[in-house]
Amino acid sequence: MNGALEKTISFLLFILIGILLKKKIPAGDQTKGLKNLILTIALPATIFIALLKVKINGDLLLFPILALGFNAILFVFTPFLLTLIGIDKNSANGKTAKLLIPSLAPGLSCFPFILEFLGDASLAKAAMADLGNKFFVLFLLYLVALKWHYNQADFTANSLKSKLKMLLKTMAYEPVNLFIFAALILVGFGITLDKFPNFLSITLTRLSFVMTPLVLIFIGLAVKIKKKQFFQLFSLLLLRAAFTLLLIAGIIFFIDLTIANDILVMIVFALSACSFWPFAHISAVNYKEEKENTKSKTFNTNFALSILALSLPISVLLILGILSTGETFVSIGNLLILSGCLAFVGILYPLVKAFKKSTSTEKRNVTKTKKQLITDQQ
Repeated sequence: MNGALEKTISFLLFILIGILLKKKIPAGDQTKGLKNLILTIALPATIFIALLKVKINGDLLLFPILALGFNAILFVFTPFLLTLIGIDKNSANGKTAKLLIPSLAPGLSCFPFILEFLGDASLAKAAMADLGNKFFVLFLLYLVALKWHYNQADFTANSLKSKLKMLLKTMAYEPVNLFIFAALILVGFGITLDKFPNFLSITLTRLSFVMTPLVLIFIGLAVKIKKKQFFQLFSLLLLRAAFTLLLIAGIIFFIDLTIANDILVMIVFALSACSFWPFAHISAVNYKEEKENTKSKTFNTNFALSILALSLPISVLLILGILSTGETFVSIGNLLILSGCLAFVGILYPLVKAFKKSTSTEKRNVTKTKKQLITDQQ
């Protein structure tokens, strides 16, 4: 059996284990504890090791800028996707989606697979790219959430200043970011993993080994697919993926990128699931509005949870599918074909909805006409 296929089947089995464990480990503190274990210990250790194994150069420092640019383009394009599937971009659901759709959560949805399929050097590039994504998700989207919530008069210099300070502290003290900065400093001074004491390098290495199984089990535990709004969100997320692949294909063409691993890193990083951080911003705004008995809510927390729940399995399946085919999707032609297929499936929901609406309107018009004729005859 093909090695990539064996890895994919193994990963899917871990996800299945997570699904089977749902009855034993219900959603709540235990699941959150597993997620915190991944994000505060296993993932930082893995990224730290990956960065210490590669040479840091100027090209690597461009990845955060590229990621930030991608986030910004997706943010600008999201209202068009919402209009396409029939969501009012200025409604609570629309604002919720505009905050979540451009965000990325590579730690839970693509880092484990980049490590397993592409190796440490590729993971280091993805980790550097995540710095740009983190800045966008934690800082810029927070400002957007505040802008949508507050009226201009509600802003005070002190309150905004204190919120921004708190946000910068959150970014600075996040374990993943701390380990990335520490690794960059060490590599800058020429200190690599082989210069560490054996007990420390062994500990870090063993911590990194548990990341992939833990993430896969967490995905199985976290998957919650609700029937309500399923098709609408499924359509939205597929169109997001289709646009992402189209954008990546354009970037590859214009910069004439030929390194297969770098292309695959760009593809799977951009296909990451929606981030939990915008949901934290949404929850904070919602809490404030409930405290103030605000009738008209800025965001819809239930809609946000539905997006997160469906985004993770869709992203993981797409990423696994692309990586398990080797270098198939390094070709721009194959990327465009996949993008077209996803766009076709994604556009079916709004087309069916429009057809049903049109048919319903025609039936009502026919009924009205018949009633009018009967009235005229009488």
